[in-house]
Amino acid sequence: MAILMNKNTRILVQGITGREGRFHAERMVAYGAQVVAGVTPGKGGMWVMDRIPVFDTVRDAVRATGAEVSVIFVPARFAADAMLEAADAGIRLIIAITEGIPIQDMMKVVTYLDEKGVKLVGPNCPGVLVPGQTKAGIIPGNIAIPGPVGVVSRSGTLTYEVMYAMQQRGIGVSTTVGIGGDPVHGLGFIEVLQMFEEDPDTQAVVLIGEIGGTEEQKAAEYIARHMSKPVVAYIAGRTAPPGKRMGHAGAIVEGGEGTAEEKIRALEAADVRVARHPEEIAEILASLL
Repeated sequence: MAILMNKNTRILVQGITGREGRFHAERMVAYGAQVVAGVTPGKGGMWVMDRIPVFDTVRDAVRATGAEVSVIFVPARFAADAMLEAADAGIRLIIAITEGIPIQDMMKVVTYLDEKGVKLVGPNCPGVLVPGQTKAGIIPGNIAIPGPVGVVSRSGTLTYEVMYAMQQRGIGVSTTVGIGGDPVHGLGFIEVLQMFEEDPDTQAVVLIGEIGGTEEQKAAEYIARHMSKPVVAYIAGRTAPPGKRMGHAGAIVEGGEGTAEEKIRALEAADVRVARHPEEIAEILASLL
């Protein structure tokens, strides 16, 4: 079992005729994902890879193919409208890979999607991977094997490093969700942790956080009160200087808040094992499973 998606999930790619959209759509298909449609306004009637029809609108694509998940590779200035269009067309899950979307645009999008009951992963995220079944986004499929550990992360590259270390020790993944590190985004740690807690095939969870904001502290409170499954964590940015942005727009320490030490203390108080470096997560998991 997996969360959010499985091998039968029908996926469309908004921006599929662009360089990034096509590149990653091809890799999604090669992994086994059911990519059934693409959307690029003005390019309706085209075909990608001689098997994926392109439509002018998401509504047309959904009506013709039954797509239920959309992956957004649309340029930042059009990405908010693309997400709103997907929600209006009946898409249940939107995965926004695009980075650089203005915060004001995302505030409107998140409010609207909440009202519509549409789940959002991202923006500025690597997407979702269900090893051995499907993937939507840019997470490499060859760095993880199927297994009992759920992974939720704010950092794309650290996610890859951790999953590869797990694979080397024979530890598999149920689902990986890259939630992204922008300050305004869709699903957060708490929502994904709840899904993993309810998933019978997930036995443990890896949480990868970073400096900035208070999401990890809130996740620690949730873990202490609601999680019965063990959680292992890593927090990036221990040596980051205050006031300097490190990677994501949300990865910044301001006024002494959002430091790695603060997050680590909160997680350890919730009985979460916190790794000193990414590779140590696999070592800790091996002792727990």
